[in-house]
Amino acid sequence: MADMPTPMEPPLHPGTGQPCGPEDLAPIFPMNLIEQEMSTQQWIDIPEEILDKYAIWRPSPLFRARNLEKALDTPARIYFKNEGVSPAGSHKPNTALAQAYYNKVAGTKKITTETGAGQWGSSLAMCCSFFGIECKVFMVKISYNQKPYRRLMMETWGANCTASPSTETKAGRSILEKDPDSPGSLGMAISEAVEEAVADENTKYALGSVLNHVMIHQSIIGLEALKQMEMAGDYPDVIIGSAGGGSNFAGLAFPFARDKINGKQIDIIAVEPTSCPTMTRGPFAYDFGDTVQMTPLLPMHTLGHNFVPAPIHAGGLRYHGMAPLVSQLILDGIIRPEAIHQLETFKAGITFARSEGYISARNATMPWP
Repeated sequence: MADMPTPMEPPLHPGTGQPCGPEDLAPIFPMNLIEQEMSTQQWIDIPEEILDKYAIWRPSPLFRARNLEKALDTPARIYFKNEGVSPAGSHKPNTALAQAYYNKVAGTKKITTETGAGQWGSSLAMCCSFFGIECKVFMVKISYNQKPYRRLMMETWGANCTASPSTETKAGRSILEKDPDSPGSLGMAISEAVEEAVADENTKYALGSVLNHVMIHQSIIGLEALKQMEMAGDYPDVIIGSAGGGSNFAGLAFPFARDKINGKQIDIIAVEPTSCPTMTRGPFAYDFGDTVQMTPLLPMHTLGHNFVPAPIHAGGLRYHGMAPLVSQLILDGIIRPEAIHQLETFKAGITFARSEGYISARNATMPWP
């Protein structure tokens, strides 16, 4: 936030509509993470305890995709950063580890969260196990049923995983009363996780995307990429990343966005699915982060907190809002959003797999139109 051309608008209290202070967020998050959420420092040191665990999989490799270049018959030099080398298989542990550590330091005994396809839930489960913290995950019901092996991963790392909406919370019961066959959504799962967290002073909530402190933790991706590109003697003209809630994209793009703000000529593209066009069709407005309106209102591009994605493929992945930091940089013209149809991404993913060998997740193929 220290480099942004336009200052961020504050989150608003869901009851009063006034700007949130640290004390308003304290029932949900530990104070050390609230300080990061509101920080305008350019640099925040990574504690040694986090660096020790990062060393399990970081730095992640940056590859030159020479075979893809040949398959596309393009003169472009294409690089990709492989965050799939983490034990949980994605970029999500970058913030899960930091959030688990800061909660441990703050004395938190239990963390609740939501998950869509399971990447975030399994990442937080793993990182809570590192620090001896109980973990409860509300998993979007359609993905809970589609992805039993993700549930198994969470349980292997000691987490309790529940399909959302559930009968365990007031929020879940109210949703099921209106729609007993609800496939669930991330907004619903967030409502359940926040409700359980605020009911117990020893429990806090963790979010895997959207919030400022999550973007800070994920920026390790782009900071590494900057150094790796320097080692390769190259610098990108274009940065492309898939964007759901914004953490994967921001992690790679934000260090380069700082360069663009300071005068570099670089095109930074955030790619989303046409089935959930938050950035390309959603208005920039204050909206709740969850379905039953328990969270602060955030200034972001949004499809509305009642948005329920179609239960197709990884239906649980599609979140109604975009990270406020990403949203503001779109308004400022630093980031350019594009929406791609999922069938195009499947085709691109097959091309990538048959040239580079890696079978990507559907959302990871969105940057390869």
